[in-house]
Amino acid sequence: MLVLVLSWLLLRLRRTVDSATQAIRDLNDRTAPILAKADTSMDHLNAMLTQAETSLELVNLQLHKVDTITAHAQNVTANVSHLTSVVTSAAANPLVKAAAFGYGVRRAAARRARQEEEREARELVRAQRRRRGR
Repeated sequence: MLVLVLSWLLLRLRRTVDSATQAIRDLNDRTAPILAKADTSMDHLNAMLTQAETSLELVNLQLHKVDTITAHAQNVTANVSHLTSVVTSAAANPLVKAAAFGYGVRRAAARRARQEEEREARELVRAQRRRRGR
């Protein structure tokens, strides 16, 4: 009787092991395509990451160029600021103001003298026309 019970248990155990083996095979058959698709997706993802890395390198290169341009613009701005300071200090200097005033006075005097000469020349031309007309 013990042998029969043990035989029956062994048969049941065999069926359980066969069912587990079949379940593992089914699981393996279903997961293989999923893993293949995941592998393909990872390959695509790696390609995209490589492209993103290349793009970031190009962006960094452009940012380096922009940094250089910004540094040059900063130098130009500093030079203009210094030039403005020099011109401002020169214009504020009393000696420069006196020289500028003297230049203006000379120019106004020259213009007035030229206008006086032009007036005299016009009067002379009028007088000559009057003499001819007589």
